Amino acid sequence: MDGEASYSIGELARSAGITVKAVRFYTERGIVPARRTASGHRRYGSDAVARLGLVRTLRELGIDLATVQKIVDREVPAAEAAAAHAEAVAVQMRMLRLRHAVLTIAARRGSDPEEMELMHRLARLSAAERGDLVGDFLTSSFGAPETGPMPRVLHRSLAPELPEDPTSEQLAAWVELAELTRDPDFRTLMRDLFNDHTAEAARRPKGPPRKHAVARVTETARPLLAAGVAPDSPEAAEAVTAVVAAYAEFQDRPDTPALRARLAAYLTGANDPRRERYLTLLSTVNGWAPPDHPRDEIDWFLTALAAS
Repeated sequence: MDGEASYSIGELARSAGITVKAVRFYTERGIVPARRTASGHRRYGSDAVARLGLVRTLRELGIDLATVQKIVDREVPAAEAAAAHAEAVAVQMRMLRLRHAVLTIAARRGSDPEEMELMHRLARLSAAERGDLVGDFLTSSFGAPETGPMPRVLHRSLAPELPEDPTSEQLAAWVELAELTRDPDFRTLMRDLFNDHTAEAARRPKGPPRKHAVARVTETARPLLAAGVAPDSPEAAEAVTAVVAAYAEFQDRPDTPALRARLAAYLTGANDPRRERYLTLLSTVNGWAPPDHPRDEIDWFLTALAAS
């Protein structure tokens, strides 16, 4: 160290921005080199300054002390250690997002401990467990995918696929969606809508495809709603008559109060807030654009239908 810069332990600590105690600790572990003067005081050279700077950086990055020592002693390549710790940090970040999602929902709902425990379990499910949970819901609602083309399409289009590294928003959406799939009343609602739709389709197995009732109502009501047409107006009554006529033809039944009640019941189910919420949560989990649910159009039409 002759001819080189020489620092006392206090000077080295100040230059590195750490305490004398920390420098002494690193010195005693052999991480930072020092020599003793004749009077027994430690002195540090420029290599100690450089090594202490590296040690401080590695520790601030969360690398454990044993690995730090191996890096500065060149027993382990710094890049290899960085890669291992980057993965560990990624795991910690995923866990923090999971906790954030559960706590956010719990705070919003005012959840009790039992509900928080359920949400935590749902958030921690593996990909296979999530698949089983959703698969059971879809099969309960629409039948197994192998039973026909429609169940097969619905299993594909209504299945959430949580990314490997989801955001807090996606995790929160998944937890709420998973809770919906466990709701027996929601399952019944989705199954009834599906059964009603397939029963309609079965009546006319041949010929060009017909517009679904919701699609026809949306197409009819949207421009009238945008134009400010009142649902109890003559114009609205004409629109209702046209939609009901198409529905009656598809059902192969006359336009009667019973038929109109059936259409109203179907549209009310299709406009259930839980169905809309499922589709919204599904889009969040899968990273899709938000769905364009015709809630206002169906409400307008139902009012017009009752008025007519």
